[in-house]
Amino acid sequence: MVGLSDTNMTYYVIQVKTGGEEKFLQAAVRRLGKEEMKICWPRRKLRIRKQGVWRDSQAPIFPGYLFLQTETVTPEIYWGVKRLPGFFRFLKDNQHIEPLSGRDQEILSHFLSFGEIVDRSLVTLDENKRISVIEGPLKGLEGRIVKVDKRKGRARVRLDLYEDSFLIDFGFEFVKPLEEPAGETGKKKRKAYVPRKS
Repeated sequence: MVGLSDTNMTYYVIQVKTGGEEKFLQAAVRRLGKEEMKICWPRRKLRIRKQGVWRDSQAPIFPGYLFLQTETVTPEIYWGVKRLPGFFRFLKDNQHIEPLSGRDQEILSHFLSFGEIVDRSLVTLDENKRISVIEGPLKGLEGRIVKVDKRKGRARVRLDLYEDSFLIDFGFEFVKPLEEPAGETGKKKRKAYVPRKS
């Protein structure tokens, strides 16, 4: 069964051929059945400009990785998964299969809390013209942002998984504050946020 349930469950990581995640996931479900395992494939929404037109697209958050939700990797699951085309290995390796823990588990749970497909974050500019995240998957990951492309609406984030580190782009949307009429002090107050028109 493909989907999400309790993000406090135990997750094991399967490394597969990058670009072949969906095909591998479907094959795993067909082979092992709906009751033996649940596989998560976290993805992110991006806007891509092609021939002058912006289009919505999806891309994996962790390219080449799927997350197996189960209490333990039984021999049946191990051999069923290992024999599928596109399989590389379990992490850490096939001789030492270890569930996610610590910061790795926190990062996965963070993204899964937004659903299996995370939307673009809402951001605004602070007084120093720096990105400030209001809500969305980038919230709490500000310290991991290494590059911001305001024109494309993307923030590049450094993610870690076991001993690997890689850079992933996440989409964001600028919003601007609504302002209340000036009060006695003559200062305007911020009230709420609305999307900024492109």
